[in-house]
Amino acid sequence: MNTQRIKNSFSKVWNRFINIFFGTSMLVVLFIVMQVFCFSTFKIPSDSMAPELITGDNVLVAKPVLGARLFNVFASLRGEQTEIWRVPGFRMVKRNDVLVFNFPHPNNWSKIEMHILKYYIKRCIALPGDTLSISKGYYRVSGVKENLGNFDLQRRLSLLPTSKIDPVVFSAFPYDSIMNWDIKDFGPLYIPKEGDKVVMNRINGIVYRKIIEWEQHGKIRIEGNKVFLNENLIQKYEFKKNYFFMAGDRILDSQDSRYWGLLPEEYIVGKAWIVWKSIDKYSGAFRWNRFLKEIK
Repeated sequence: MNTQRIKNSFSKVWNRFINIFFGTSMLVVLFIVMQVFCFSTFKIPSDSMAPELITGDNVLVAKPVLGARLFNVFASLRGEQTEIWRVPGFRMVKRNDVLVFNFPHPNNWSKIEMHILKYYIKRCIALPGDTLSISKGYYRVSGVKENLGNFDLQRRLSLLPTSKIDPVVFSAFPYDSIMNWDIKDFGPLYIPKEGDKVVMNRINGIVYRKIIEWEQHGKIRIEGNKVFLNENLIQKYEFKKNYFFMAGDRILDSQDSRYWGLLPEEYIVGKAWIVWKSIDKYSGAFRWNRFLKEIK
């Protein structure tokens, strides 16, 4: 009798353990699936997107809008560069979308690499196939009439004397003495899309060097008006990927495409959707006025 009672008690405990284990496992799997395919969160570390986003905001990133990414997470954590695939999304990236992405220069600005733990959040200014210019501080895309980025802060930049701007902040990609681009007078810069072909000369070699080296896993060398890829002379180049021009709303305090160049499409995590939490970093107070604020 006692033996049977012990067996029954053990069976109940075992069944309860199995149920708890199974339930916990399902919750873990559901959490992982949600993180990979649906949503993730990102804490705003600076005011480079102010006033739209400020330090202490926690944003919810909607992955299905553009399509979730699939790649070898463990290889990426080891610092290895891995192939990235994207699940079809609801729509393509639009100009003025606020996007979270893996910063393409986690180690230095001379080489494109991916680091899974290093993220930026910026606004998309130009799409693949666009020709972008900055004229007197204002963003311009050929054939596009809409205002791009924070227009008010661009106006402030246009009125600010160059002598009042730190030379380090004023100079811009690709830091070439002949083109001499800066944050008030930049471009025109063509944003490549997959399948585009460009003539390879000195200017295009300098402008597109990093993305060609990233696509080809090779080395670009420029000699006069000639461009060599892995010591082979190339006269034209066909791009394999799509690229974007990203910028922060706070014009004079944002490390963005004006400084480090173009963003590969596969580095985009998703579209920033809402602020789900905001904490004042000085007082620790919850900012209720920013709770569930839609990001525009």
